[in-house]
Amino acid sequence: MLRIVRRGTGSVVTWRRAQMVLLSAQGMDVAKIAVVTFTSPDRVRDVVHNFNADGFASLYPKYKGGRPRTFTLPERREIKKVAKSRPVEHGLPFSTWSLAKLADFLVAEGVVDDISHEGLRILLREEGVSFQRLKTWKTSKDPDYAVKKARVEHLYAIADGEVLPEPGEPEVVFCLDEFGPLNLQPHPGRQWAERGGKHKDPDREPRPRRRATYTRPHGVRHLFAAYDLGKDQLYGHIKSRKHRTRFLEFCRYLRSLHPSQTRIAIVLDNFSPHLTTKKDSRVGDWAKENNVEFAYTPTNSSWLNRIEAQFTALRYFALDGTDHPTHRAQGSMIRRYIIWRNKNAADKRLRALINRANVA
Repeated sequence: MLRIVRRGTGSVVTWRRAQMVLLSAQGMDVAKIAVVTFTSPDRVRDVVHNFNADGFASLYPKYKGGRPRTFTLPERREIKKVAKSRPVEHGLPFSTWSLAKLADFLVAEGVVDDISHEGLRILLREEGVSFQRLKTWKTSKDPDYAVKKARVEHLYAIADGEVLPEPGEPEVVFCLDEFGPLNLQPHPGRQWAERGGKHKDPDREPRPRRRATYTRPHGVRHLFAAYDLGKDQLYGHIKSRKHRTRFLEFCRYLRSLHPSQTRIAIVLDNFSPHLTTKKDSRVGDWAKENNVEFAYTPTNSSWLNRIEAQFTALRYFALDGTDHPTHRAQGSMIRRYIIWRNKNAADKRLRALINRANVA
């Protein structure tokens, strides 16, 4: 109570009520409290009685009233439903809704009597609907989709501490994938530069441009990367080729990070070097001998692999807007980013980017 009165921050109503209760607790009678706080004795009694009944919650005002909602709940639901549909579904020759077209359609169909463009914009924002760019999506046709997805989600639950691993289940979970191919080419990006146009500085230098690369004789590289969900650490090795031998080399490195008696799981996709085949059983044999489980995501479901969000951050922080002259320079940039990322895993900008890109 003293803290509320002395600080005097926040609502004036809360400060005034706290002052009344504090003076009452100190033995001052109601009439004197009314004089000190410039109010009536009846108001002081109401505040004290409300505090005795509800405690500190009674000090904070509960504002009510105001203008009632213009549209009823059924009308808001119908507006949201129409906005999320396509104009073609209603027999209109448009590919998408604009605010003007949507407002005219709602009035013509009798959903509402009248609605302004700004009112429609505010209503849609309140209902969680925004104008978004369409993205590609490919439905998985894997016959074992449900089983594989459930297993990957169970491993994530273990890594997140939501469930305890049962005897024989993995204690450590990695997400693994390859990033690339890494070409020596200028990557699109943004940077600070002087504006052009009418008021530009006549003596300013030309803006930096991306060079054209018609020939790329330097070959490519591939980043083998793994994300430890428990430690929130990223690991990566850059190789000139990505085949089964290189994949197993990287897996041996991940295995060396934990004691041999600790069972680990590696979530990965169905890229052919990750699989055991009739002609080459090295992957399955190595997993059995080294206490490792490979959990494969369903076909066309790479979004289930949490390392994809890490790749989004890698591309944003380390590659966008770059033009490396050699693979050595590019590899050095990626390795230094991984070191920085592991030291600054709690960075707000990094977390925001990863959380926005993470689906699983």
